[in-house]
Amino acid sequence: MGIIEDKMRRDLELRGMRPNTITTYLRCCRAFVAHYRRSPLELSVADVRAYLEHLRVKEHKSPRSINVYAAAIVQLFGETLGRQHEIGTIPRLRVHARLPTVLTAAEIAALLDALTTPLQRAVAMTMYGAGLRVSEACALHIDDIDSQRMKVQVREGKGGRERHVPLSPRLLAELRDYYRKCRPPGPPLFPGRVASRPLSRAAMNKALTVAARKIDLAKRVSPHSLRHGFATHLLEQGTDLRTVQVLLGHASIRSTTVYLHVSQAWLSKVTLPIEMLGTEPPRQPE
Repeated sequence: MGIIEDKMRRDLELRGMRPNTITTYLRCCRAFVAHYRRSPLELSVADVRAYLEHLRVKEHKSPRSINVYAAAIVQLFGETLGRQHEIGTIPRLRVHARLPTVLTAAEIAALLDALTTPLQRAVAMTMYGAGLRVSEACALHIDDIDSQRMKVQVREGKGGRERHVPLSPRLLAELRDYYRKCRPPGPPLFPGRVASRPLSRAAMNKALTVAARKIDLAKRVSPHSLRHGFATHLLEQGTDLRTVQVLLGHASIRSTTVYLHVSQAWLSKVTLPIEMLGTEPPRQPE
């Protein structure tokens, strides 16, 4: 895309978009332009609609993924190319909400034990121990771990929101053991192949996938599985929903309520109406 891609990158940066989002949007737009092998200036909204249909029918992309492509192309057409009057006709697919797959505490323990390096284990322990997204955990700096106040500072939260989460003694012990073994030079707490840059999300995703295969875990596992486990297990221990929302860094409590549907402890406390049939005291005659 050349000059147009450079302009789109600057537009996204000016909007304050996160680096991961910028990378994703540019990748989606490059794929869109490569599909037609023509300049974006020559493409129409009809071409956009046909491409989104191609993603659905030919590439079998999920509605959520297709909507990411649509959002990226809307940015390309609307802001970068100045064709705002056209983007209202670019469709979005309805996304059917699915309940997260939650691992038990025993499954998480087995998964952690199956990770092959101290680095991988430390990142996974941090995601589960503090409820962090994989991007948040990988972006941590050494000085984000405050052992005096027993807090973890999350600088790279979703939407640019910073927050503090409690640092458990167990997690602190794990991180100290990792530090003694690996001696990361910093500032990243969890460096990748280049010591000055953090471990990538893709590397952690691959590590967890390999570990899940090693223990023959039937459930689908991703880095977010550890965050799902953190939230669900908190609810099962009696933590209130508002506290879980704050710890997860959710902007809206609606995002947190999904864990009520998978918390077995919460479900087990519900008395269903059918259990009350025939238990009402007889009514007194009028």
